[in-house]
Amino acid sequence: MKPPLPIALLICDVFEQELARVTPGATHIVEQRVFEIALHDRPEVMRGILQQAVSELDARDDIAAIVLLYGLCGLGTVGLRALRHPLVIPRAHDCRAVFLGSKEEFARRQEACPGCYYYTPGWNLARRVPGPDRVAFLNESLAERFEPEDVEFLIESERQMWQSYDTAAFIDLGTASAAREADYTRDCAKELGWTFEHIHGDIALLHDLIWGPWDDARYQIVPPGQQLGHSPDAAIMRAEPVKTQP
Repeated sequence: MKPPLPIALLICDVFEQELARVTPGATHIVEQRVFEIALHDRPEVMRGILQQAVSELDARDDIAAIVLLYGLCGLGTVGLRALRHPLVIPRAHDCRAVFLGSKEEFARRQEACPGCYYYTPGWNLARRVPGPDRVAFLNESLAERFEPEDVEFLIESERQMWQSYDTAAFIDLGTASAAREADYTRDCAKELGWTFEHIHGDIALLHDLIWGPWDDARYQIVPPGQQLGHSPDAAIMRAEPVKTQP
């Protein structure tokens, strides 16, 4: 087996616990940068911050690729340009497919359980999942920017969105906090009147993103001089020519 290529790694902090399971001995990770999960709320900002990181890492002569532990993420990664070094990213709309091991497994589960809302340690700790702590978090964070009646309206709007779901599904990838976070998910399900499901995820997609190989079926490689594009089919993403501003 060939040794893994030296890489720089850009990750969303929702993956930190799961990533720790596959990086012991990963001396080929030359540099790692972690970005806050809240960037998902601002896709344009996400794109700008990640592109800046790509530009900075391109100055390095000791890496073969820049690996992104992201999916399309609300199109926040669409338009990222590869400069000197190729970009490598999992074929996934978002992190749920990475936790489940493939875009195909995520699609299968979505079809089998369209009312599933997925919980993971990172999403739980960020209080970005339906449940009482999410309401408390919104009350606190929104109060800094909005009047009380506006805060109440925004929280109620989010509660209305939760009515589209009926199952709290915890994805377990064997992290140290998995049992505790599964219990937290179960408590959220009880509070919401939902069913609880404990799913054992598949770490293969995450493992191979770090160690290789990067086969075309599971990963998109964006060659230097091209950018990441959205593909409206099963491939999810594609490499395309850099679009010039009008």
